[in-house]
Amino acid sequence: QVQLVESGGGTVQAGGSLSLSCAASGLTFSHYTLGWFRQAPGKEREFVAAISCSGGNTISVDSVEGRFTITRDNAKTTVYLQMISLKPEDTAVYYCAAGGGTIASVGAAYAYWGQGTQVTVSS
Repeated sequence: QVQLVESGGGTVQAGGSLSLSCAASGLTFSHYTLGWFRQAPGKEREFVAAISCSGGNTISVDSVEGRFTITRDNAKTTVYLQMISLKPEDTAVYYCAAGGGTIASVGAAYAYWGQGTQVTVSS
């Protein structure tokens, strides 16, 4: 049974930092592209960042470029999202996801999803 468990969410003031983790089990981790998505209240789910199986290739949405960094540790079967210079508009539930194909920014490319962790940025 595949499980993705996010942690590290919380409340931070604008300009602050948070680091999210997503621990995976039940899958051959190094064979999967990993992604982070987020969903704010009343809005559709939005792609944030993704990383290839080896970690050698990453993509991210323009709004987080230069502020968010996605990394992975295949030995620890964990993917991370380091977030700096947080803004109130970053407030959302953040989800990690695992997909069996090439790196992608669409949710349909990801077969497995975590339950999410809340990130709240106060102004």
